[in-house]
Amino acid sequence: MHPFLTSLSAALPRTGLWESPAIVAVSGGADSVALLVGLARLAPPDARLVVAHACHDLRPDADEDRKFVSALAGRLGVRCESRALAVRDDSEGRGEGVEARARRLRYDFFMHVAHAHAARHVVVGHTADDQAETILHRALRGTGVAGLAGMRPSRALADGVALMRPMLTLPRVLGRAFLEAEGEAWREDATNADPRYARNFLRHEILAAATHGPYPGAIDALVRLGLQAAGVAAALESAAAALLDAHARRHADGSVGLEAVALAPLDDHLLGHVLVVLWDREGWPRRHMTARHYAALAGLIAAVGRGDEPSQTALDLPGGVRARVAAGRRLELTPRVPAASPAQ
Repeated sequence: MHPFLTSLSAALPRTGLWESPAIVAVSGGADSVALLVGLARLAPPDARLVVAHACHDLRPDADEDRKFVSALAGRLGVRCESRALAVRDDSEGRGEGVEARARRLRYDFFMHVAHAHAARHVVVGHTADDQAETILHRALRGTGVAGLAGMRPSRALADGVALMRPMLTLPRVLGRAFLEAEGEAWREDATNADPRYARNFLRHEILAAATHGPYPGAIDALVRLGLQAAGVAAALESAAAALLDAHARRHADGSVGLEAVALAPLDDHLLGHVLVVLWDREGWPRRHMTARHYAALAGLIAAVGRGDEPSQTALDLPGGVRARVAAGRRLELTPRVPAASPAQ
C-alpha cells in the first residue's frame, strides 16, 4: 500500500464514517483529488461517496475544473454535485474579503449537499502545509493560544454533520506522489500563485523561502506548535470549566454569582479564560467583548476577593451584561435579557 494510503487510513475514524454517505469536497487540485482517489481505494464495497465541487467565479477556467471533477467522479463511480458560487458579488454587504466570502459560500454549499444526502460527514483535503499556513497567518494577525492550534482535525459543520480533515498531518508532497504513482492527473489553479491573497503570500513568499533556506523543517515545526497550542487550549478550557463549576452559581433570574475570594488568586490569564468560558456557557454576546473588558472584570474580581475597596462597584459590559459587587465578597453578573438556559 502506498504510504499516502497508509497515513490516510490511519487518520480516518475507526467507526461511523461509512454508515452514511460521505461528502468529499473536491476542487480538482492535487490535495482534494488525492483525498477522493484515496477514499475510493479505502472505502468498503457498500460505502457511498458523494463529490461536492464548488465552482467559484474567480477564474476563467472554473468550468474546466467542474468538467474535470465530474469526469473523475464518473470514472470512480461516485455521484458529483456542483454549484456555481458568486464570490465576486458582495451585494449582501457583509464587508468580507474575497477569501472569507468564498469560504463561507463553499461551506454553505457543503452543508446543503450533506443535508440533501442525509450525510453525517464532509471530508476536506487540508494538508500539513495548509495547517502551517493557517497557524502562521493567525500568529501574524495576533491570535491567542487557541488560534495557534490551527484547524481542528474534525469539528461540527452543522447539526449532525461533522467536518473532517484526515490529511491534516500529511505533507502536500505525499498526496502528489500518490497521484503520480497512480497515474492520476489534477488541475492547477493559477490564482494559487497570486501573492495578493494572504494565503498565497505566506505560501510562496514566506514559507517557501523558509523551507528552501535556513528553516527546512518550518512546516513540521509549525504543525507541532499547533498540536502543543491545542493541548494548552484544551487544558485551559478544562480548568476554566472546573473552576466555574466550583465557584459560580446560576440563579433563577439568569444572573450568575462568582465567588471572588476563590477566584481572585488565579493567574490573570486563567481568570480571563474563566470569564470567556462563562460567557460561552451562558450564551451571552461576546462579539464586542475585548481583552480590555475581561481585564477590567478580572481586576474587579481580584479587588473584591482581596477585600480591597474597588474604584468602582459596577461595570456595564457589551451585550447588556452588568457586573456589580454583592455582599459576601461576591460578584453578580446579570444579563439584560436572561438566557432561557445555560449553553451546553
